Amino acid sequence: MQLTPFATMMLQRAAIGVVVAGAVAFAALRARSLSRSGALAATAVGAAAIAASWYWGALLVVYFVVSTLLSHFGRNRKEQLTSGVLAKSGERDATQVIANGGVFAASILLSAIAVDKLAVTLSLAALGALAAAAADTWATEIGTLYGGTPRSLLTMRPVPPGSSGGVSIAGSLAMIAGAAFIGGMAIWLDLTSDFFIVLVAGVAGAIADSLLGATLQERRWCAACDRGSEQRMHNCGSSTRLVGGREWMDNDMVNLSATFVGAAVAVLLAYV
Repeated sequence: MQLTPFATMMLQRAAIGVVVAGAVAFAALRARSLSRSGALAATAVGAAAIAASWYWGALLVVYFVVSTLLSHFGRNRKEQLTSGVLAKSGERDATQVIANGGVFAASILLSAIAVDKLAVTLSLAALGALAAAAADTWATEIGTLYGGTPRSLLTMRPVPPGSSGGVSIAGSLAMIAGAAFIGGMAIWLDLTSDFFIVLVAGVAGAIADSLLGATLQERRWCAACDRGSEQRMHNCGSSTRLVGGREWMDNDMVNLSATFVGAAVAVLLAYV
């Protein structure tokens, strides 16, 4: 079967994307920002972005670089603050990469083959998903470092730094800045003219992340340390027990859901 010129061009860009995204992922692997599975997943997401267009690839690379720099900034301090709380820390694995970038990658690939209004809508969905991921990442990295003792979004009671569903003033401002950053970059790269939609969608997705983290995400308890944790096997070596939320709703599922919300809000706003 003979491919159309457009399909051939997308395949060519995808092949180049594997090389370019693979090089970035390898650098992140060497910097201990990604695990091996995370590097493979990041290569796939990056290749999908470049296959859609060079500008989408550029946006994703900028998002990834900035997010990586934020995660490394004050890393030792953040690890001390969140020790024993987070289910995963340090190198991001494939599940984490897909949870943050999967909706974005699927949306841009669909937008590349769609036409007219549908293509524009899917592009906004991709931007909403990425803005939600950026907003959540910025809120977590900056809020953990500068937000002091966070409070549960649901009860407003103090929770340990790094706890899902915890919010702070610094983290909330960083959340807005993260979504605005993606919106601004999208405008600069001429991927959209709807900055407001991207901003609102990103913030909505990040808020959904906090709400899910405070309600449905599994909450566990280490009896040996007498403290809460997201870890099933606590860093003290003791098994934890489920005390709230749903066992299937871990942080990766929350992040994936947040990007879906970001994409959905962008689509809804596009038709308002």
